[in-house]
Amino acid sequence: MPLQNRVTPFGEVVADPHRGMFTGNRGIIHDPATRTLLSKRWSSPAWLTCVCEFRGRRRKVMGGRSWTELFFLDEATAFSAGHRPCFYCRRDDANRFRAAWEQSNGVANLSAKEMDAALHHERLEGRRKRLHTLPMRLEKLPVGTMIASGGVAFLIADGKALEWSPAGYRKRSEQPKHAMLLTPPSTVMAFSAGYRPVLHPSAKG
Repeated sequence: MPLQNRVTPFGEVVADPHRGMFTGNRGIIHDPATRTLLSKRWSSPAWLTCVCEFRGRRRKVMGGRSWTELFFLDEATAFSAGHRPCFYCRRDDANRFRAAWEQSNGVANLSAKEMDAALHHERLEGRRKRLHTLPMRLEKLPVGTMIASGGVAFLIADGKALEWSPAGYRKRSEQPKHAMLLTPPSTVMAFSAGYRPVLHPSAKG
């Protein structure tokens, strides 16, 4: 049985055998004795995206009283859920993301704490995922943005929408209608300023 630690673009944490390209965390949200999630879905406003391998370290997933290991299909999925690059294991990526955020949002000397506070507001509406109006036409959205239509998540790549699944992306014969934005607006602006999230190979056909 797979553990309940795979994250969808809607920020939900589900059980699925497809682990994905990145790990990350929202603090401690599991019981190590049973390796199951608690009722809460975050214990910290710092929602991080980390690499799965770092300096040869090995962890028993959900086996200790440390952060709860979550997994994402790719970086675009993590961003959609409201996560950001970790400044410890992904320092270069985190600094590039912060620089793009500062440029696109017109701020300077942004701290990780300030970024987390902004993302926490943009990703949640109470305990549920916050949906936003599209800031531009679907085909103009930057690569890596994710949208929702009819309860389904889509990745924008090369001006087209690809349907998300835990195993990867697939093309649809029709483009989604009446879509809403899943990726936090500040993150989308950072994409527009040049940050390129890592995409699952299936996004490239």
